[in-house]
Amino acid sequence: MTILVTRPEPAASELVARLRSQGKLAWSFPLIEFTPGRDLPQLPLKLAALQPGDLVFLLSQQVVHFAQPALQQQRSAWPAFLDYYAIGRSTALALHTVSNLKVDYPHARETSEELVRLNRLQQVSGKRALILRGSPGRELLAETLIARGADVQYCECYQRCEKQYDGAIEGRRWRDRGITTLVVTSGEMLQQLFALFPPIDRREWLLHCRLLVVSERLATQAAELGWQEIEVADGADNDALLRALR
Repeated sequence: MTILVTRPEPAASELVARLRSQGKLAWSFPLIEFTPGRDLPQLPLKLAALQPGDLVFLLSQQVVHFAQPALQQQRSAWPAFLDYYAIGRSTALALHTVSNLKVDYPHARETSEELVRLNRLQQVSGKRALILRGSPGRELLAETLIARGADVQYCECYQRCEKQYDGAIEGRRWRDRGITTLVVTSGEMLQQLFALFPPIDRREWLLHCRLLVVSERLATQAAELGWQEIEVADGADNDALLRALR
């Protein structure tokens, strides 16, 4: 098993290092990188405008990475009177580490589908909800909260930027290294990976690789693109990916 990890840095290199420490052949090939979001300067005001018991959602660890310095720069902090929710354990831990606040999160999988199933989110009528995310982002969470009667606002804390590669060169590189397993953690990156390589590389190599994804939604998307050997990890963090790659 020779593994190509396509998730962004630093998570990609961290996972590769752990895989190599176990004697596996692995390389990082990040498909996207992050830059500060357009709404970061307004974050302190958006948080301050919320009332006790209102809801704040963090949809990735990158939210904390960019939001915490922005709050500190304006001598602000995460209000303790709000209810905080994270997409998964790693994001919840990141916020708790910098704020010491309680953060609720789904324990099954790190997806919006699991997040909206939390018992505490079934009755949100009349509450305001602030969703901290990257751009672009999925709309499932907002649509569900609105349908349940919440007033939803967004705050773009970071932007995803596609990294540019020469598909023909990269196809030769990874085929020469014998890559047989691909790790992909978002639908955006899955589409990008599929589109990057010339058709001959897709037919002869890419679609024959074992594909490790982080949700059933991604598995369905991958099958529609032509992958046949698809496995779903039990989470999106590196610990869950490592368990799946053993």
